[in-house]
Amino acid sequence: MTTSTATAPAPTDGEYTHRQILTILTGLLLGMFLAALDQTIVSTAIRTIADDLHGLSIQAWVTTAYLITSTITTPIYGKLGDLYGRKKLFIFAIGVFIIGSAMCSFATSMYELAAFRAFQGIGAGGLMTLVLAIIGDLVPPRERAKYTGYFMATFGTSSVLGPVVGGFLAETTSFLGVTGWRWVFLVNVPIGIVAFFVVSATLHLPHVRREARIDWWGAVALVVALVPLLTVAEQGRDWGWGSVTSVICYLIGIIGVAAFVWIEHRMDDDALIPLRIFKLRAASVTIGASVIVGIGMFGGITVLPLYMQIVHGASPMTSGLMMLPMVAGLMIAAVISGLITAKTGKIRGFPILGTLLATAGLLLLWIFVTADTNLVWVMVMMFITGLGLGNCMQPLTLIVQNAVPPREIGVATSAATFFRQTGGTIGVAIFLSILFSTVGDKIKDALGAAVKADPSLAQPANQQLLGKVAAQVQDDSNILTKVPADIAHPFKVGFADSMDLIFLCAAVLMFLGFLVLLLMPHVELRAQSAQAAAASEAAGAASAASAAREPVGVGAGAVGRHEALGYEPADGVDESMSPRHSAD
Repeated sequence: MTTSTATAPAPTDGEYTHRQILTILTGLLLGMFLAALDQTIVSTAIRTIADDLHGLSIQAWVTTAYLITSTITTPIYGKLGDLYGRKKLFIFAIGVFIIGSAMCSFATSMYELAAFRAFQGIGAGGLMTLVLAIIGDLVPPRERAKYTGYFMATFGTSSVLGPVVGGFLAETTSFLGVTGWRWVFLVNVPIGIVAFFVVSATLHLPHVRREARIDWWGAVALVVALVPLLTVAEQGRDWGWGSVTSVICYLIGIIGVAAFVWIEHRMDDDALIPLRIFKLRAASVTIGASVIVGIGMFGGITVLPLYMQIVHGASPMTSGLMMLPMVAGLMIAAVISGLITAKTGKIRGFPILGTLLATAGLLLLWIFVTADTNLVWVMVMMFITGLGLGNCMQPLTLIVQNAVPPREIGVATSAATFFRQTGGTIGVAIFLSILFSTVGDKIKDALGAAVKADPSLAQPANQQLLGKVAAQVQDDSNILTKVPADIAHPFKVGFADSMDLIFLCAAVLMFLGFLVLLLMPHVELRAQSAQAAAASEAAGAASAASAAREPVGVGAGAVGRHEALGYEPADGVDESMSPRHSAD
């Protein structure tokens, strides 16, 4: 790779070569890798971190703080990127993430760590959504599908590496004179610095600044809505879903949502999430499906590592490696669907097929997974589920980007990401609540059946040991590795039976997503990138301005509106809903 290639300016016609795109993609994927890796690596090591900082009882706040700020800032980055350009915002997000990671590594209490994670989340909110929006600027939707494999490889690698690296660092007492778990955050710093300089050197996105009102009140209403709702989603299981604290959070959240919708209606085109997007059928169906798929996907996937660790006694590192079949299925499906989409321009069928495959995989897990199921068969079912998810993730993003005018790719991308993340948070909260609210009764039933099958378990010594395990197992499942197999087995059966219910719920949600996606209109992907469309629009505006000085019927004045502006609406786009062009 030559220096001239790395630092070449953006082409004036908005069309980039494959080599230029790959050069830029290096920095973008590093940014995406940072965000994806951080979530998995921290979740693996959080118990060790909490023990060292003497704050096990408040560890959930570390996750909640990061989740709130990263979710809230996602649509803000999308809107600001459309108005003022994405490169500076992306560099800003990387910088904030690096500083936040370094701050986390110096935390001396769980409250400090929660505050630093909240700061880190401000940067994380821009990493994923800006990467997808930038690729939307550079590559036409049809060609964009070919690059899906790179994104899925990054996502898959982080999904596997996170638990492995997190487990290793959590188990390491000290590395280079620094406590092992602190490297969970420090590892982001060198990766982030490389991403920072690569993006600075290679990413050149010409952008014409658009003057618009900043939707500050919409942002405030979004904070009022999401902070209590995301907090209760994370903490509701401990507080009680019907407790006074939870009810107050519901009420504040509902008021915030109502205020946000009203403000967005008043802000019209300048809204953080313009409501007219939902009048585009392709966009509204995609966003609705994203919420449902997010709930089913994240909720269902969350319990698989728990199944590996609790039922099969795997370590966090090993359970990460056991997720490889699902990751492989996800990557294979993403690459194949991307190649077919790039060749044919057809994409509507892939998320429909994906939700159907994911439904089948989750139903198989519900039917066949028990405490004694061979892991080989579990991994086959995980592979099928992965094939389904791989057909959903990128196609849904491509469809919503294609449904809106090119100048609003940032808003569309951030809206889809925002709703999917929100759905995922709700899914994880609901499904974990189902797991821990039912596991007690399931264990009780399993213990009764075990005593009937093996009367020796009714002996006083065994009863005492069973009682001890029952009192601790929901707070510390490691106790199952310290007792005889016949004592531990009923508890594993109870956990497996509770997880079965979650697989069933996730399958039902995936099937609901399948039904929603059947409402998707015909989608034909554009063959022009957003940057090329912007260049054409600028040329068309200049031509239209020149034609305005000529006699009627001469030159560009006789050309149709879209031809003069260089923009052709995609299938499913209602032109009356399109934003005003600069030449209007």
